[in-house]
Amino acid sequence: MTLLLIRHGETALNATRVLQPADTPLGPRGLAQAEALARRVAPMDIAGILSSDLPRAMQTAQAIAATTGCEIRTSTLLQERNFGDLRGRPYDALGFDPLTMETAPPGGESSADFGARVRTALSAALEVQRAVGGCLAVVTHGLVIGRLLTDCLRLGPGMLRPASISNTSITIVGVTPPYVVELLDSTSHLDAGGLREGPRSLSGG
Repeated sequence: MTLLLIRHGETALNATRVLQPADTPLGPRGLAQAEALARRVAPMDIAGILSSDLPRAMQTAQAIAATTGCEIRTSTLLQERNFGDLRGRPYDALGFDPLTMETAPPGGESSADFGARVRTALSAALEVQRAVGGCLAVVTHGLVIGRLLTDCLRLGPGMLRPASISNTSITIVGVTPPYVVELLDSTSHLDAGGLREGPRSLSGG
């Protein structure tokens, strides 16, 4: 039994390094990435899908649902960290790194509050996994997966935490403590068709 932690596909704002408003959808490459992801996970015997309710995650989850026939459940706990008034602003023009800031930006969420929410999200995902009785695909965001890796999960032998989480990457995690990572940030489904993100794509926000 496993969780498949999946980051959503690329958005136009990822590619142009802008912190994203909540309603940001996938861009054309992100939609193609989601289709490639869906083809990869189709034979994995997925029993259910749990997704952030933000559009970029939902569109990714919908591609998986189309190939697996699974129902999508949603959770606000899986949303990306809320950067409040910084959303819509170019990351490189801010003069600081909002992705690592401890304090809450105006109208946003502190690192501590975000971490607490992510830990609650993992507990909720494990409850859904037990309910569906099989592998659960969890579609979420780069900073959520990164925080799970830091706070909640144990890397498998020889694994190193990636500097960023790739669009539509798959991270497979066991569902019993200590929640060992079996596969980390895998994007082999993007090798064909030129679907990999650019090296400066923003991972989070």
